Amino acid sequence: MATPLPLPAVLPAQLACVACGGDALVSWQRRPTETEVADVVAAEKDRRAERLLLADPDLPPPEFGPLPTADGMTRTVYACGQHAIDLDAAALVHTSSCTAPNPANLPGCDCTPETPPHEPLDDEPMPLPEHWITSA
Repeated sequence: MATPLPLPAVLPAQLACVACGGDALVSWQRRPTETEVADVVAAEKDRRAERLLLADPDLPPPEFGPLPTADGMTRTVYACGQHAIDLDAAALVHTSSCTAPNPANLPGCDCTPETPPHEPLDDEPMPLPEHWITSA
């Protein structure tokens, strides 16, 4: 069995802590602000306009689906070790107005993160493949 590659000690340098600009070590998700959603919608409208402009007039015009909405959209927040929220909070999606990593609230935040969707447990677990089962 191959040994998995180790994870990097730090994320790439272009990912910086939003509080101090230092190298990011952790990240979590938050909902986008109204401005961020508007920017995504504007970029999609621009993309569609360009595609219509470049479309071959001898072919049917391109079809587009609905414009993006905030539903299901998230933004990644990066932080260094000093500005990290706790692991349980980082596992949840935070509100668009969450100020984490605000040093006044660390290792917590100032919002109530979304409750993760509840997945019902099966009464009986699926059987594991034979090669996954070890004898005691």
